[in-house]
Amino acid sequence: MEKSTKLNKKTMFTSTILSNAAVSKSYYAMTIELDEAGSVAFSNVIPGQFAEFDLRSAAVGPRESIPEELRDVSQRQVLLRRPFSFFDFRKVLNTNPEIVRLGILYCVLGPATLRMSALSKGDKIGMIGPLGNGFSVPDGTKHALLVGGGVGTPPLMHLAEHLTYNHADIKTVAFAGARSVEDAPFTMQIDNLVGATVAEFARYEIETHIATDDGSIGHKGVITECVEKWLGENSFDSGTTMIYACGPEGMLAAIAKVAEKTNIVCQVSMERTMACGTGLCQSCAITKKTEDGEGEYKLCCKDGPVFDGREIVFGERR
Repeated sequence: MEKSTKLNKKTMFTSTILSNAAVSKSYYAMTIELDEAGSVAFSNVIPGQFAEFDLRSAAVGPRESIPEELRDVSQRQVLLRRPFSFFDFRKVLNTNPEIVRLGILYCVLGPATLRMSALSKGDKIGMIGPLGNGFSVPDGTKHALLVGGGVGTPPLMHLAEHLTYNHADIKTVAFAGARSVEDAPFTMQIDNLVGATVAEFARYEIETHIATDDGSIGHKGVITECVEKWLGENSFDSGTTMIYACGPEGMLAAIAKVAEKTNIVCQVSMERTMACGTGLCQSCAITKKTEDGEGEYKLCCKDGPVFDGREIVFGERR
């Protein structure tokens, strides 16, 4: 996969909202179009990279539109930028430079994402990026297993698109987990031949397995159980198979163990509070294993967010 072009990561670009709508109970999908400078900067964005969005000037929607459990926090001031990865990447044809459009899938959890959900077509958002290190595709890869949990699924959708158009020889299988069919960050659909699938992966003809906590669709349980089942039923060469995972840290720890047990390299996209996105605030440290057993701190925004799952000490937060 290509290396991103060196640029001043503190440069603020302007994006224009093209659409912003709810896709389920808690999740929204937003499409933005970047200005010319931003389009150049993001022209080779790598799946797993992210941008920081400035939402300080965004307004909260009408009080009656705010979920009751979020009405108190809705009044809190938003001071810091918020990081988001992308589920979709497009270039507008016949433009010079080629204008970039990005898709963002987000969960409404607090004052910043509440403000995001109130934005409309034509509104502007300031952003910096692309930031961090994304997923890599080593030469010789034959199988790619994409494992997403909840709001961790978007960068894997972006990766699925990249693999389809740039590594068509790789057999890709997607695993998507959610709490329930009503509150999933992706589009469920029923295929007469394969049963329940995810539209965002099905459009690339990617085999997809679904798990929900309540069993309302797909396997009842955690998505890592589906991965273990697939590995037990299919032939693969561990040396040419890659697992790419993004989701809750407990899920990442579990899939890293599955990968270790089957001798498969696993890339995990970690999540921390990333206030600046450039390594200055040091708020997003994770612990990476070292040969002496002491461990060392790495920054999720600068050294990650994608790491080798074998090197991460899961469950530790500064």
